[in-house]
Amino acid sequence: MPPSATRSVETAQSWRIAVTALAVLTMAFGGVWINTVALKDIAAEVGGARAVPAFASAAAWLCAGGGGILMGHVANRVGTRWTVMFGSVMIACGLLLSTLGPPYPLWIGHGLFIGLFGIGSINAPLYVYISRWFDKRRGSALALISSGAYLAGTVWPPAFQAVISQVGWRECMMIFAGVQIVVVLPLAFIMFRTPPDLPEPLVPHGSSKARPQVFGWPANLVFAMMCAASILCCVTMSMPQQHIAAFCTDLGLSRTVGALTLSVLLGTAFVSRQLWGAICDRIGGLNTVLIGAAWQALAMSAFLFTSNEIELITAAAVFGLGFSGIIPSYVVALREHYPAGQAYWRVPTLLLFTAIGMGGGGWIAGVLYDHFGYYAPAFMFGIATSVINVVIIGTLVLRGGFGHGRRAQAVITPSVPA
Repeated sequence: MPPSATRSVETAQSWRIAVTALAVLTMAFGGVWINTVALKDIAAEVGGARAVPAFASAAAWLCAGGGGILMGHVANRVGTRWTVMFGSVMIACGLLLSTLGPPYPLWIGHGLFIGLFGIGSINAPLYVYISRWFDKRRGSALALISSGAYLAGTVWPPAFQAVISQVGWRECMMIFAGVQIVVVLPLAFIMFRTPPDLPEPLVPHGSSKARPQVFGWPANLVFAMMCAASILCCVTMSMPQQHIAAFCTDLGLSRTVGALTLSVLLGTAFVSRQLWGAICDRIGGLNTVLIGAAWQALAMSAFLFTSNEIELITAAAVFGLGFSGIIPSYVVALREHYPAGQAYWRVPTLLLFTAIGMGGGGWIAGVLYDHFGYYAPAFMFGIATSVINVVIIGTLVLRGGFGHGRRAQAVITPSVPA
């Protein structure tokens, strides 16, 4: 029986835990933004090659995705509380190791410690964990917690810029490592208790030997298409986020304007993501992904035509409005179309592919910049990947029927082989 036909598991406690998860994710993703703000400072230590610090951010994203799969299984066994606490300690260790400088300590600190064992232990397990506290407003709840990376990008870059200007990027990492431990460990220990059990959807009689389907296609084929699309959308999504500060200085603007532009982009994303969560609750996950992906493709082109501070901040705000609802809507789509018992591995697997896109996009942009000497080729590449993403998601939406929202959920149906 679907959750809407039973007593809801949502309570005031559900929202308190969701807000706590948002705070934890804001802290967890904070350390990655130090590398973004200090990209040119770090690159200066390796001959000006921006691909070196860009690869550190890429490694953090990529390894966080792989760590999410590993730690999703661990969290399913020992509880999310303990994986979050472990992840916080690992992030602090990664920041301290990164202070030894580029390239290898920076790469290992960001990839292995901040990414694989740090964010990997926190991000994906919290997506699954929070989804179990909600059944009616799951889209809004996931939109809230998934805003942690963008809230971090709104709150921390100006503060990091001020600290870096005064004492340097290494000292900034050391300070934040201590703050990470002091804030996250007690929050996770006190708040993250065992979630309520959600009822599974009914499976038709005799389907134990059936081949599961979604939209009339094999369920794993649809899942693979969603994973492929998530890579493409995140390649586009990551480029302005990881390079906007450096792009500003290339236009002759100050580092302060660069940090401000990044804050505007991510602050707009944070605010609008809450709206996208409400939309997702009404029209469904895949429909929301399609709208956001199309918006992102159009907004990315605006960066090709910016030449001053006002144009750049406007383009950043428009981009933030569009892309912000995509990732949580992918997770909602999984929970709409696949059994809850599969969430502990399907959600981290999808987030792995988003991490591949986030890490790969930022690194590709750095490589293309180093080759061409300006960012236009990278932005054009990002536009192309976003268009392909729209085609894939549009195909799935057409199979499921656009506009039916949550009433058109395609919970796995059996297909008996001939």
